[in-house]
Amino acid sequence: MNEVITKRKFETDIKTIYRAWTEPEHLKNWWGPNGFTNTFLEFDLRPAGKWRLVMHGPDGNHYNSEIVFEEIIPGQMLAFSYTINHKIRVETTFEETANSSTDVCFKMIFYNEDEFVTLENFMTEKNEENFDRLEMVLHKMKEQYAKG
Repeated sequence: MNEVITKRKFETDIKTIYRAWTEPEHLKNWWGPNGFTNTFLEFDLRPAGKWRLVMHGPDGNHYNSEIVFEEIIPGQMLAFSYTINHKIRVETTFEETANSSTDVCFKMIFYNEDEFVTLENFMTEKNEENFDRLEMVLHKMKEQYAKG
């Protein structure tokens, strides 16, 4: 199957990770590879809800994305598909482990084999950058919540 799978254990409880994925004020700060910023135009977290955003690249280019949420199991799973530019379904699962850590599995399923072959290595590297950025946001969220 044409999949790119990125997994990581985060030293953060599942509730905080899920908030980082589902609350735009956190998500906009880490979504995308290094150097990117985001403008969210719409974020309707429900089945058939849309997520429209513009990713602003470090090269000065702007990349429009439109995503449709397909399946949501709060605290456990998010599934969505890109509806423009790429034909990709994303399935993200969250599993709480010992010591309030969370395993995250980010699976990208490419419907077009040529697109998969072209993007596979690029996406593997960029997903790791994305998770690095998520780590930084989670650290800030922990500090914020500790202060009350």
